[in-house]
This record gives sequence, structure tokens and C-alpha cells, in this order.
Amino acid sequence: FDDEANHLLLQQQLPAVRWVGGPEIELIAIATGGRIVPRFEELSPEKLGSAGIVRELTFGTTKDRMLVIEDCLKSRAVTILVRGGNAMLVAEAKRSLHDALCVVRSLVQEPRVVYGGGASEIACSLKVAAHADQLASLEQYAFRAFAEALECIPLALAENSGLSAIHALSEVKAKQASTGNSNLGIDCMQTGNINMKERSVIESLKSKRQQLILATQLVKMILKIDDVRSPGESRHM
Repeated sequence: FDDEANHLLLQQQLPAVRWVGGPEIELIAIATGGRIVPRFEELSPEKLGSAGIVRELTFGTTKDRMLVIEDCLKSRAVTILVRGGNAMLVAEAKRSLHDALCVVRSLVQEPRVVYGGGASEIACSLKVAAHADQLASLEQYAFRAFAEALECIPLALAENSGLSAIHALSEVKAKQASTGNSNLGIDCMQTGNINMKERSVIESLKSKRQQLILATQLVKMILKIDDVRSPGESRHM
């Protein structure tokens, strides 16, 4: 709004915001149930939205101001305010929140889960390796390589947790194979309990499936490459 329009609105006890960004005004329209109009002449009661509370907040040492719109009848949207001592902490918090929200979204879309701590990868590795033992053709080597690749995740978990990676993986594999319990994984917190079901360590099945599919597709693309040339290498072989 320009100053004249703002003045006329205030005379009618209608406070206005001078400038709102494009994405923000679209979200406000969705939340309040209103419609975006470019001119005053196009306003009508049917195009107006509604909200219970509209207030201004001041926060931070720089006294930044923020307009808060609450109690919208047609929206369940939630705004998360992230604050921190420096930009690096705020960025890390935003990444963590984004990851957590993506997990929740995946669970809403596909409620099935698998047990974490590398339990699902170890169980799949054992099954693939067992199937390789039944093959007499050269395909058995591809199956064994796939089974070995699946063990990279539990190996990395054990190594990043300060454990002896090979020893921890071998122990869990042996227990899974002997007991048939596919819930056993890497004890990253070193609690003495490797049962991921009892410790409520889970992962989204949708995310896990997508990880394996993308990794397999990447390897297949690399295997199709029949020649590699270094920069500066002569084109005439």
C-alpha cells in the first residue's frame, strides 16, 4: 500500500501491512481462506479471509518484528521459529527440523517401518547371500557383491560410534543368523542391548526402499560405462 491508501484504511480502523512477499501472501490467503486481489475495487465480502488474532511480535537483540496470524479456521498450518546464537547453529537446527519433518511425511504416506541400527541391511544381506549359495551361474558373484554392499551401512554406524566396526558387524550377523531375529542391529549407544525393536529404533520403509533403489540404479549406470578417459588424454588411441 502507498501512504494515502494506508491513511484511508487507518481512518476506518483497518490497519494494513505495507509489503508482504509473494510466497507469504499466498500462504496467508490459504490459511485465512481469503483471495488475493490487486485493487480495492475488486474487494467483496466473499473474498475476505478470517483469523482469530493478528499481532506483532518483537524478538531478538536486534528487535526484529514479525506479524503473527493465529486461530485461522480453515488452516492447521504451524510456523516454527528457529533461533540461535549464530547463523551456523540456526542453519543446523533448520536442517534437523527439515529431516524430521521429511520422516514424518514419509510415515504419513507409508506407515510401515523397518528397524534401524543397520538391522534391516544385515537381514537383507543374509538373505541375499543365502540366495547366492543356491546359484551355480556367474550371477552368484553379483548377489554376493550386493550382499557385501548392504553391510556398508552397519559398518559405518559402528565405526562412527567408536566401535570396532568389523567385530560389531560380525557379532550382529552371527546372532541374526543363529536366532533368526532380524531386529538385531548395531548398539551405537553401547547400552548392551542390540534389539532395535526393544529400543524403538525404527526407520521409514519408504525412505529405506528409495535408498536401495537409487543406489542400485547408480551402480547400474556406472557398470554401463565401457571406457574412461582422463582430462588431456589424446582422443586418438
